[in-house]
Amino acid sequence: MSSSTVPTSVPAAPPVLRSGLAWWKALATGVGGAVVVNLIVLAVAKLAGAPLVIVNGGTEHPITVGGVLGASVVPLAVGAGAAFLLALWKPVFLRIAQYVGGGLALLSAAGPLSSGADGGTVAALSLMHITLGVAVVATLQLRRRSQ
Repeated sequence: MSSSTVPTSVPAAPPVLRSGLAWWKALATGVGGAVVVNLIVLAVAKLAGAPLVIVNGGTEHPITVGGVLGASVVPLAVGAGAAFLLALWKPVFLRIAQYVGGGLALLSAAGPLSSGADGGTVAALSLMHITLGVAVVATLQLRRRSQ
């Protein structure tokens, strides 16, 4: 019988390519998207004639561009940043943060819904809160795809 030669080394499998973004790119994309959408919602609400004023404790609080910027950037940047840091230790924290962050943003929509403001203001603010919830989940998903 003839002997056949079998290679002793198996070629290495090609590396798995992931399409996720670096943490800072994912964060910038999510924050930028949330800011743009929320400013569009604010502009549409103003064009529609919504007063965009919340009365709390007898004091009127107007909804301004600066307020929308701050409410869009700060919670998303802090929450996603904390999730990214925790994910360095255990990657499962990105998935947990998606559920917790998205859920908290959706639950925060109860504030505008129970504020007693007019319908246009309530609709605009609720949509902004929902947008932030979607941005949290999407931002963390952009990063999860790379791990």
